[in-house]
Amino acid sequence: MQIGFNAPTAGPLAAPEILTRIVVEGEAMGFDYATFSDHVVIPTDIEAKYPYSATGEFPGGGTFDRHEQLTEVAYLAAKTRRLRLVTSVMVVPHRPAVLTAKILATIDVLSGGRLTVGIGAGWMQEEFQAIGAPDFAARGKVTDEYLAAFRELWTSADPRFAGEHVRFSGIKMEPKPVQKPYPPIWVGGESGPALRRTARLGDAWYPIGTNPAFPLDSLSRFRAGIARLRKLTQEAGRDPQKVGIALRVSRYGEGVPAKAGDGERHLFSGSAADIAGDLRTLRDIGVASVDFGFAGATAEAVLQNMQKFRSEILAKM
Repeated sequence: MQIGFNAPTAGPLAAPEILTRIVVEGEAMGFDYATFSDHVVIPTDIEAKYPYSATGEFPGGGTFDRHEQLTEVAYLAAKTRRLRLVTSVMVVPHRPAVLTAKILATIDVLSGGRLTVGIGAGWMQEEFQAIGAPDFAARGKVTDEYLAAFRELWTSADPRFAGEHVRFSGIKMEPKPVQKPYPPIWVGGESGPALRRTARLGDAWYPIGTNPAFPLDSLSRFRAGIARLRKLTQEAGRDPQKVGIALRVSRYGEGVPAKAGDGERHLFSGSAADIAGDLRTLRDIGVASVDFGFAGATAEAVLQNMQKFRSEILAKM
C-alpha cells in the first residue's frame, strides 16, 4: 500500500521555502506521494455548496494566497527525486484540453514519470464563471471529452479529435509522457456519475470519505462503494480488477467520531492501533493508495505529525 500526504497549496505553509521543506522531508521520511489541490481563483461570494463538509462551507474560503496547481507540481518535481506527484484533484474543465495535455505530459517527462493525474469535474460554479470555463451545467460531459482528448494526444503519433468541446487534427504533440500508455488517471468523486466515469475512463477510483451525500465513513459503506464500481466497470466492458482504489482521508485519530452514520465503527477513528488496523483491512480488500492531511501551523508541526504517523501507525502495519 502506498501512503501519501497533502502538500500545502494555500496559506502561510505554501510559502516556497516552507512548502519545499515539507515535501522534501516527506520524501525523505519514506512517504510515497504528495497531493496538490486545485483552485485557480476563489470568488468572494460563493453560493455553491462544498461537497465535503456537513455545512457546505468551503474551508478557508478565499482568505489565503493560493498557488496554481500544475505550476506547483512542476516546481516540486524539480525538488524531489522519488516522490510521486498527484493532482488531488485537477478540475478538468478549468483549462483548455490541448494545453492541459501538453502541460501534464511535460511534467511527466521532466519528473521522470512520477505524475498521477487525479481528476474531477468541479463543484464551484462561481469559479467556472470567473475563469471563463465551459458551461458549469455541462461539466461532466466536458470532463469526459477532455479526458478522451488527453489520451489521444498522449498516445497517437497523428492525434485527431472531433468532439463537441474539443477539435484538433494536423498537429504533433511530442514528447509523449514517460509513463505508458499515459500517467495514471485517478477519478475523484463519490456520486453515480463519478463512479461511471471511473468505470469507463479511470485507472483508479479516488474518493473522499466525508461527502455527506455519499458517505464512505464505515467499512461497510466503503465496501458497498467498491462493489458498485466493480459492477459498473464490468458493465462498461472492462476488467474490474484493472481499476485500482485510492482514498483521501481528511481526518484521523481521537477527534473522529467513534460511530459512522450507519452506526458502525467510523474508519480511521480511535487509537494508532485502530488506524493501523483500518489500513491493513483496506489493503486486504484491494485499496492500493491512501493519503492523509497532517495538521500544523508551522512546518515543524506538520513534519512532527508526519513523523509521528509513520512511527506510531505505519510501523504497526
